[in-house]
Amino acid sequence: MLTFAPDLFAGHRFVVLGLGRNGTPAARALAAMGADVQAWDDGEAARAALLTEAGEVSGSLTVAPVESLAGVDALVMSPGIPHVLPVAHPVAVMAREAGVAILSDADLLFQAVRKAGSKARFAGITGTNGKSTTTALLAHLLRCGGVEVSEGGNLGPASLSLPLLPDDGVYVLEMSSYMLERLSALRFDVACLLNLTPDHLDRHGDMVGYAAAKTRIFDRMGADDLAVIGNGDSWCREIAASVTARGVPVQTVSGVDEAADFHLMSGAVVDREGIVARPGAALPGAHNAENACAALAMALKLGVARGVLADGIGSFGGLAHRQKLVAELDGVAFVDDSKATNADATSRALGCYGRIVWIAGGIAKAGGIADLVPYFLRITEAFLIGRDAPELAETLAAHGVRHSIVGDLEHAVPEAYRAARAQGAEVVLLSPACASFDQFSGFEARGLRFAALTEELLRDAARNGSERAG
Repeated sequence: MLTFAPDLFAGHRFVVLGLGRNGTPAARALAAMGADVQAWDDGEAARAALLTEAGEVSGSLTVAPVESLAGVDALVMSPGIPHVLPVAHPVAVMAREAGVAILSDADLLFQAVRKAGSKARFAGITGTNGKSTTTALLAHLLRCGGVEVSEGGNLGPASLSLPLLPDDGVYVLEMSSYMLERLSALRFDVACLLNLTPDHLDRHGDMVGYAAAKTRIFDRMGADDLAVIGNGDSWCREIAASVTARGVPVQTVSGVDEAADFHLMSGAVVDREGIVARPGAALPGAHNAENACAALAMALKLGVARGVLADGIGSFGGLAHRQKLVAELDGVAFVDDSKATNADATSRALGCYGRIVWIAGGIAKAGGIADLVPYFLRITEAFLIGRDAPELAETLAAHGVRHSIVGDLEHAVPEAYRAARAQGAEVVLLSPACASFDQFSGFEARGLRFAALTEELLRDAARNGSERAG
């Protein structure tokens, strides 16, 4: 297995600010490649964990508050720490004044791979929704084609925790807008922008700023590369036109529009040459058809044979916390869509079912759930959790949707099950349309708790059945 040389970044100095899921691996990896790294986090536990679990380093790794950036090559900030809006972190201000680059760990991965002499290709996926499913699906398809793959970034392992790949390997990186606005060197061989709807506007100022951040995924691409862009919204259509005007080949994708280069027809993804593959049960709905189109377009560009794609997509098991069936009980399906942290993502799940008992709530994004009104007729009852449940309740009440504020999942899951049985609903859907940080460490923890509570219902049902049989 290839490894990065211990002197790859010898003589370089980096400051790493924020020791979370991205910052801690970045600090360790850069020090292991010979760099002198100064790291800091306001949390004492995070600082202690870095030093106790750092492993072998050939450079130096120190933990100290950042008082100066003199002689520093770059500042690596965790994606969630703002460097401009809504309020720039003081160290980011210091970096701008000193002319020190503020970089994403993904950019430093690219630099490390090239410094190591590898010609491994890079595939980048972004968009407001669907990027995690598309990232996982593309990695799966490449593996089916015998390609050595390493995926991560905003999904799964942090970029700088990924291994060195050989020349024929492919890095598949999910890229958030926070990561994209901190790139200086990374050039993707294939890159995808799935869609754009309002999100993270506090960080980017407005939709123009948000779109500009997302568009940076196509920076430095050329005539030999491929940009894959959804055509379901005006923002993406305008970006596709501008990228085409730069001389970068563009292929459009859609789950519904047959004018797109890759689209769904009679249940199959087709391109200009005919059928590419038929998405399996793990990819329900038009939005997942769009994700499949994008992954297939990128996989073809990366050299996977059409026949391999046709077989490979059927073996894709889906993504955790994204419309994942976790159980069925008495004809009611329990579906974990915890990754739906905004209304647009939830709309994609609501559109897949007929009669729904809906569990929603948490920290609402701008606009709340107003955009979901067209789907309200599908909801037989809603159970609301989290900080902004009252805000969601107001919208539901204004449209006559039956609902209850129950506070947490511990109350929501059993109540939703009882309602589904009483009302003949086919699914209990956790699709919160909100962030999770008021009650959970992240959407993953929220989804796991939903699954655990569903499992409790199954055990109770089995126990009651045994008692009745006895």
